[in-house]
Amino acid sequence: MNDAEIRMPAQRPAAGAASGAGRIPEVPGFASRASSGRQDADGPLRSPKEIGKALRDRVPRSGHDSLVLTQDRPDAVRAVEESSRGRVPELTPIRVGRMTASPFAFLRGSAGLMGHDLVGTPVTGIAAQLCGDAHAANFGLYGDARGGLVIDLNDFDETVVGPWEWDLKRLAVSLVLAGRVVGADEDVCRAAAFDTVGAYRRTMRLLARLPALDAWNAIADEELVSHTDARDLLGTLDRVSAKVRNNTSARFAARSTERVTVEDGTEECRFVDAPPVLRRVPDAEAAAVASALGPYLATVSEDRLPLLARYAVHDVAFRVVGTGSVGTRSYVVLLLDHRGDALILQVKEARPSALEPHLRAAGFTVQPAGHEGRRVVMGQKRMQVVSDILLGWTTVEGRPFQVRQFRNRKGSVDPAALTPDQLDDYGRMTGALLARAHAHSADPRLLAGYCGKNEELDEALASFAVAYADLTEADHADLLAAVKNGRIAAELGV
Repeated sequence: MNDAEIRMPAQRPAAGAASGAGRIPEVPGFASRASSGRQDADGPLRSPKEIGKALRDRVPRSGHDSLVLTQDRPDAVRAVEESSRGRVPELTPIRVGRMTASPFAFLRGSAGLMGHDLVGTPVTGIAAQLCGDAHAANFGLYGDARGGLVIDLNDFDETVVGPWEWDLKRLAVSLVLAGRVVGADEDVCRAAAFDTVGAYRRTMRLLARLPALDAWNAIADEELVSHTDARDLLGTLDRVSAKVRNNTSARFAARSTERVTVEDGTEECRFVDAPPVLRRVPDAEAAAVASALGPYLATVSEDRLPLLARYAVHDVAFRVVGTGSVGTRSYVVLLLDHRGDALILQVKEARPSALEPHLRAAGFTVQPAGHEGRRVVMGQKRMQVVSDILLGWTTVEGRPFQVRQFRNRKGSVDPAALTPDQLDDYGRMTGALLARAHAHSADPRLLAGYCGKNEELDEALASFAVAYADLTEADHADLLAAVKNGRIAAELGV
């Protein structure tokens, strides 16, 4: 912004005009002073809430229960094979093995397949920054810069701008599948999905009523439990909190590194091979990763550079991570300060979002990512209230990567290990978190206007969640059969 953009006009106001009229022009990048409403070509000024409410005429909330599959839908095996292209080939059987663990695990590894299926579902056209993979296991706790713990979304590999409904539907489906894994009856599973959507809707209404700054900074900590009446989760969250406070770079380094004497007689700290999850890499590969940290520094907030300058790079190893991420190139980099205390950075390959091929068919413009690592990092910063202070991106041998702290007191609740009576509490908590994350990019007044006061949307999406959970169970069964008959290789228990 420059002075010319906000300079007051030189002429005096016309006689009889209000003394302040026209003094300040509209400033690009800020809201219009009339942004509380919009003048339609053939109607009166309408508020964002009214515009959202009017969308129900075109896209009825009850219609979100629909699921129409296309004839070109790939089967489970082809979907897994297609999503494995470009990954490290020898790791693909590990990914398949992890996806066979349960229908919930299959869902975790099949964001692209669900994106294909969501194209045929109703969308309002309201765009939001999506997590892109908002299943129930992608929420958790992590440490902020001051040592506190934050509860929020914590995985953004598939983040992209798209229809807000897609994130909410994936979350609701995951609660049904997690409930089935723990043996909850169908009424409990459906209620968990219903409560998830209800919490999203009510939280969006709350955010729409708050001052903009308060809404932006809302409910990203333990207060969320009381907001969503998730009392049955308190003990579980306390146990996870106690565990993640020790989940640090220093603890990982103590278990995964050793001191060795090198040729010149000095000692070096190095990672210890623990295949197939952690393995040392050839010198040239390690050097390429270490060299890529130079360009990474240009993507980090400038005030963090003195902190990173106090660490030296000592070693690089390859580490297998996640379920959907297995097969992507992912490294851990050992940095030590002047005392020998460790900081571990994760340098993780950033592939195009699995949702990207399906956005245009849903009526959304696909924005060029430029750099996939930047897409992931910027998506994360747009959705979280508090993000890792060392987030950045780089390129290693022509491939895009994201960079972040590894084990910065990060942990999560395993939704497939909850008791049935905790399931709806967890659904309400994650539904509220997702609403807050979406409200950073989509106007909460617009979404609140569409979602409304009654339970019509909750009922529709709960029905969708049950139907899609049934479909996922069938896909999972097909994958198991393909592993058994040798059509696709799987390495189990890794």
